[in-house]
Amino acid sequence: MQPAVPADTAPPPRSPLAATLAVAPRVLLALVPVVTLGVFAFVPALVIAARRRRPADWLACAVFAVACAAWCLRIALTPAETEGPGFAVDLLLLLGTTLGAAVHSLCAWPARNRPDGDVVEAK
Repeated sequence: MQPAVPADTAPPPRSPLAATLAVAPRVLLALVPVVTLGVFAFVPALVIAARRRRPADWLACAVFAVACAAWCLRIALTPAETEGPGFAVDLLLLLGTTLGAAVHSLCAWPARNRPDGDVVEAK
């Protein structure tokens, strides 16, 4: 059992360097799908699923892997110039794999462990 903590005790403010170092892995992971235009959109979801080991995270990883496979097939099979529904499919796959994976990796970052063993969601 943990000792009681007075209500007026607040944690000390974090330094700008500590805040930057805490956010850097999340931002770098979110840049992977943006830089690769969605081709490697499953990578952040795979990292998150491997760290958390929860079924919902593995499902998100599978969804992004299927979307990446569909995007790679569209890249390989689509002619250089597309119009109409073909262009709409390309645009949806590009936006879904690029922006969707980036937002997912920014919002679903793995929880960090406290020294006392409790798990606290990263903010």
